[in-house]
Parts: sequence; C-alpha cells; structure tokens
Amino acid sequence: MNPLLRRLQRTARGQAGALFRVASKPIGGGAGLRQAALGPFGSGEPDLEGTVVLVTGASSGIGEAAARRIAADGATVLLVARSAEALERIAAEINAVGPGTAEARPCDLADLDAVDELCDAVLADHGAVDVLVNNAGRSIRRSVDQSGERFHDFERTMQLNYFAAIRMILRLLPAMREQGHGQVVNVSSAGVQIRTPRFSGYIASKAALEAFSDAVQAEALADGVRFTTISMPLVRTPMITPTKQYESIPALTPEEAGRLVSEAIGGRPRRVAPPFAHIFSTVDRLSPETMDTIRNRVYRMFPE
Repeated sequence: MNPLLRRLQRTARGQAGALFRVASKPIGGGAGLRQAALGPFGSGEPDLEGTVVLVTGASSGIGEAAARRIAADGATVLLVARSAEALERIAAEINAVGPGTAEARPCDLADLDAVDELCDAVLADHGAVDVLVNNAGRSIRRSVDQSGERFHDFERTMQLNYFAAIRMILRLLPAMREQGHGQVVNVSSAGVQIRTPRFSGYIASKAALEAFSDAVQAEALADGVRFTTISMPLVRTPMITPTKQYESIPALTPEEAGRLVSEAIGGRPRRVAPPFAHIFSTVDRLSPETMDTIRNRVYRMFPE
C-alpha cells in the first residue's frame, strides 16, 4: 500500500480523524442557524407536516437517508430513482413507521421526456411540490489526459447532474411561485469550492447547477421561493466506492448527510458548506496560484 494512504488510514482512526469530521460538518443554515423569512417554512424546526417533498436519487445513499428523515418530520415524500423495486420497498418501510408518508415515483432522470411525464403526474396528483431535492448524481474520477476518447463521460454527467435537475426545476417552479412558497435544495459537493483534480466533469456539472440556481434565485425571491445549495463533504455512499483512496479518508454517513438535508429544509439557508471548503474557496479567490500548487500536489500524490 502507498505509504501516504497507510498514513491516512491511521489518521482516519485517530483524533485527527475526529477533528477532520468536525471540520467536514457543513455549516451555514442547518438546524435553523440561518433562518429565512420566506413562506410558511423557515422556523428552523423541521416540522414538515402537510408538505410535499420530492427527492431524486432516493433509492440509496444520501437520497434514501434524506427521504426517511424528511418523512419522519411529517412530510409526504415522493421517491424518485430508476429502481422501482427499491423505491417500493423504501416507501413501504416509511409508511409502516410514519408519521409522514412516501410514494414511489420511478423515473430515469437521464430521459428528459420521462422527467416531463413525472412532473406532469406529480402536479396532477398534488397541485404543487413544496420542496424539490435535487440529489441524484453521477460522479466520474478520471484525469483529463485519460478523457480524450471519452467525451461521453462529460455528456452523461452533465445530463444527470445538470440537465435533469434543470428540467425538474423548470417544470415544478411555476407552481411554487403561484402558491407563494417553495424551496429547491441542490445537493452539491465541496469539490466545487476545492476544484478537486480528476473530477473535472463532475465538478463542472455541479458548479453549473449552483450558478443557475444563484441566477434564478433573484427572479424567484419575491415569490417566496428559496434555492439552497448544500456543498456536501465526502459521504460514505456507493457512488464513492470505485475510488479506493476514499476508504482511507473520514467521511459522513448517509444518515448524517440526510439529516443535513432535512435541517436545510427547516432552516432554508442559501448555502451550507463545510469549513474547509470555505477556507479553500477564500484562498483560491485571494491567490489562485497557491491553490493551483496545492491541487497539483494532490494530483501527483494519488495514482489514477
């Protein structure tokens, strides 16, 4: 094993690992630390009884954990992912526990026509969605020199992480504005602030969604709609499994990440990010050259 990776494994199990986890806990609005006086929500207490929350990528990982937590706070949760079997199982388990309810809404988000059909059916059944959680995502770890013949990697990543989310927003936002309240929660990545090497396609897709949401927030502000970006640190989900180096790095559990999503619905912040992401972002603005050097060292430190 690479000596650096062995050192990281020891660090992850020790006091430094615990400190890293603290520094990785996103701040900026979870649990109502920053309340937004828009619409009937925003009390900081995730009492979601009577609200309709649509969660994409709900068949596993962060999406499943968030859906369970949101339902436990009293909401009606619409579970969206490709796997109908997994969604039906999760919905049945949620409905058996309460107090909220869950509906399985299988959909291939890479198919924009299917997204339209999903949104039409949801609006017909519920009139409007109070909260849209754009959580579904695809991540690809590959350096640019290995990507010359793999342009489809960028297309697929942008299709799911950006275009599908935009399609959902465009179809569901009008009803939110009409009813005078709503929220779009985008589960993004701290990598957008760090600009992590070898993840250019993934980071670019998440950055595009953040920029779109920032621009649209100004248009929807007076209508009581809040856009929230959660810059997640590393979370131990199936998506990170192919990157073996991550086995040596401390990470949040899906349940911890799901709680952050629920708290963001209660607090309605604009942005939530871990402290280390704020630090890297600030350094990058003050001295891009410094961050270039740091990123280059990280790139050379870890193998393809």
